[in-house]
Amino acid sequence: MPAGTDPFDPANAVIFAVGPITDTTVPGNSRACVVSRSPLTGLFFDSTFGGRFPATLKRTGFDAVVITGRASAPSYLVVSETGAELRPAANLWGKTTRDTVNAIVATEGADADAIAIGPAGEHRVRFAAMAHYWKNREGVAGRGGIGAVLGAKNLKAVVVKGSRKTEIAEPARLKKLIDETREPLKTGTQALSIYGTPFLVGPINALGGLGAYNLRAETFAEASVIDGRELKTHFHDRDTTCLKCPVACGKQFAIGEGEFNGTRAKMPEYETIFALGPMLGNANPESLILANDLCDLLGMDTISMGVTLAFVAEALERGWLTTDDLGVPFGWGDWRSMLRLVEMTARRQGFGDRLAEGAWRLAESVHPDATKAVYAVKRLELPAHSARALKGLSIGYATATRGGSHHDTRPTPQYAQGFDRRSTKDKPAFAIRSQHFTAVGDSLALCRFTSERGFGLFVGEPYAEMVSAVTGWNVTADELERIGERIVNLERCFNVREGVRRSADVLPWKVMHEPIPDGPSAGMYCPPEELDTMLEEYYRLRGWDADGVPTPATLEALGIR
Repeated sequence: MPAGTDPFDPANAVIFAVGPITDTTVPGNSRACVVSRSPLTGLFFDSTFGGRFPATLKRTGFDAVVITGRASAPSYLVVSETGAELRPAANLWGKTTRDTVNAIVATEGADADAIAIGPAGEHRVRFAAMAHYWKNREGVAGRGGIGAVLGAKNLKAVVVKGSRKTEIAEPARLKKLIDETREPLKTGTQALSIYGTPFLVGPINALGGLGAYNLRAETFAEASVIDGRELKTHFHDRDTTCLKCPVACGKQFAIGEGEFNGTRAKMPEYETIFALGPMLGNANPESLILANDLCDLLGMDTISMGVTLAFVAEALERGWLTTDDLGVPFGWGDWRSMLRLVEMTARRQGFGDRLAEGAWRLAESVHPDATKAVYAVKRLELPAHSARALKGLSIGYATATRGGSHHDTRPTPQYAQGFDRRSTKDKPAFAIRSQHFTAVGDSLALCRFTSERGFGLFVGEPYAEMVSAVTGWNVTADELERIGERIVNLERCFNVREGVRRSADVLPWKVMHEPIPDGPSAGMYCPPEELDTMLEEYYRLRGWDADGVPTPATLEALGIR
């Protein structure tokens, strides 16, 4: 797309893509990647999702669908083995993501899979998401606001229909690899299979890295009420899984008593629990189930929603905002008003119109110092893995292509026994290796959980063996590492073209100036001089100049022109 293209301009592209291992026997292979210029960050952005849609897209025979322009009226796109066709969707405009998908599948047939935006995407909420429903499994492309880009294109949904068989070059070789990785995968994902990602609440709170009260603290006294074991005990209804995945990390919850008795909804993930729970001083588990479901139905990123509301709670406390501004009472722990503000945001009603801009833009509008209270990098609100308590994420978040994303530099290795999370030593090199790993994983496209637990935390021989067996190419681990490096540099080049330089590779003000006040990680933070030292090393290792721009020699060596 041309430089400077507004994310809501018809020239912005949205790409749905799958990879070489999609629809094979590799565990966790049913992932798709959706890519665009983000209306929240203004930069390159991609988000992945699971379910059955990715495999069905692969079966159309097309590995990527590139969408540009704007439909003249609300529409949905159907991609099949014969090509693509726009169909009218005026009757679907205004509907929730789930109702839209169900209506489309009823029209197109049970072999069709759809991913749809909700009212938030239609109203161009800058962190609008999209959701896919298959059986009891939801696949959500949540971050970065790509749902709003679809809304700007008058595109309510993308539908895929296909039955082409995905061929594997060397089935016996692939089977041998999968058999060898079966036990580490089973062992490594046991907690995910039993509890889902909420199992992380307890351990990370015990480590002192669970942000609370808009980062005023990194422990939450009531964490045990909303951790995986407690949620499973009171709300678990059934396990859910993406197509052919053995892990079943998804869960359906059911509220069996009280005010919301009879409610059935998807389990809130760990990131959602953090953003709509501790960050808001909220320990009401039912409200987390309700808010998560509401965000999915309306089509919004739960992390950005919760962290933006956490900023609002602090802004009210500081007098930067008043309840008159909001139109509803609100404060720490007020989950009823939280639910109301979620609905207002999706439809840009009242103060929701300002919330829909995300925490950074909202802060800029309320007070000259207010951005200091925002937990975001490059305008993307941060998730639940602490930028203060994990030094690998300090440099990782600052340099990530997407900004405040834990899917660029991964937290998983940093929780492992023996990893020195407190020291900056070797952390730039760690961030680089992790970023290559995630770039390769998204290109394959492969679930983080199955890849990390089954095939390794970094690019290595199992990944080379996987790609070689599936494709018939003779790929080495070093070549895959270079592929990851090339992807990261291409993404950085896009962002550099759009204005990113060293000055943008910074952390939230609180992370750089306010040490964690108490708990097991008390005193930890990343002061500016520490970040500068890590950035210098990171740029040197990457072959970028002092301002964070890839040098001509680096691009030449990577085959990038």
